[in-house]
Amino acid sequence: MPRFLLFLLLPLLLSASSASAQLQPMLNATLDGYEYPFPVKILPLKLEGQSLRMAYMDVPATAKANGRTVVLLHGKNFFGAYWRETIQTLSAAGFRVVVPDQIGFGKSDKADIHYSFHQLARNTKRLLDTLGVRKAVIVGHSMGGMLATRFALLYPETTEKLVLENPIGLEDYRVGVPFQSVDQAEATELKSTEASIRKYHATYYPSGYPAAHDQWLLPLAAQTRSPDFAKVARANALTYDMIYQQPVCYEFGRLAVPTLLIIGQDDRTVVGKGLIKDPKTLAQLGQYPALGRRTATQIKDAKLVELAGVGHIPHLEAPAQLYKALLGFF
Repeated sequence: MPRFLLFLLLPLLLSASSASAQLQPMLNATLDGYEYPFPVKILPLKLEGQSLRMAYMDVPATAKANGRTVVLLHGKNFFGAYWRETIQTLSAAGFRVVVPDQIGFGKSDKADIHYSFHQLARNTKRLLDTLGVRKAVIVGHSMGGMLATRFALLYPETTEKLVLENPIGLEDYRVGVPFQSVDQAEATELKSTEASIRKYHATYYPSGYPAAHDQWLLPLAAQTRSPDFAKVARANALTYDMIYQQPVCYEFGRLAVPTLLIIGQDDRTVVGKGLIKDPKTLAQLGQYPALGRRTATQIKDAKLVELAGVGHIPHLEAPAQLYKALLGFF
């Protein structure tokens, strides 16, 4: 190959090599070999007699530091890396950004334990204590919104402000979603494939699934092809049961910290939607515009930002609008 052509193609070759390294055909339970956008550190934990590893990113401000910290809490079908651009934006605004993978998710151990939002909140508090963070803005997306709410209820003195980005749990799923046992949920999880994961993730985007989302989907799909997937499926089932059995929607009135609700108006996410057979029941659930407004009235002095035409993941689908709302609130 002529040297000038090699020079022109080299960036593409390096990019393709990086992509193939990032999106391997098989990844184990802790995503070993999958590179996060910032260095990953480990917090050792002892839970239910098990020695566990909780992964996290701790990203310093890249502009003049303002002395404040933001904690980003991921959703159930995600992991900390999908906050990449949000981390970059906040660190460029002077914030220190801490992004944990909760136990059961991402690069953290997939423990077979009793999962509770109380315990996940305590783990997060332990992380902040270890890092010397006394006060932080707590931001939670999807399941992370349920966790962020529990954290703010347990540790109001540590919660400078609370941000809920299209949180699940604005309603009690037990009212309309049929119960399934952990074993039933696990059996369903074990059948997961790249196609089934893609079908579910597509529901997050009202305007059509963007190709760029593959970078957050393919690592999950790669886990389904690993001998480790049984651990992942078990953790997925246990954390589904946590969401179903531990609603926070009855406690919003107890929040005593400044709170921002960011709600994509086209979101219709319902945890356990596939179990609902009655069309009328299904139509009544996941109505985020109404849920957002109701929740905002339940939280004292809450601020509500409604994003028209946006689905379940504003920080990926409408990042400019999300950053404007975040930074304005901060």
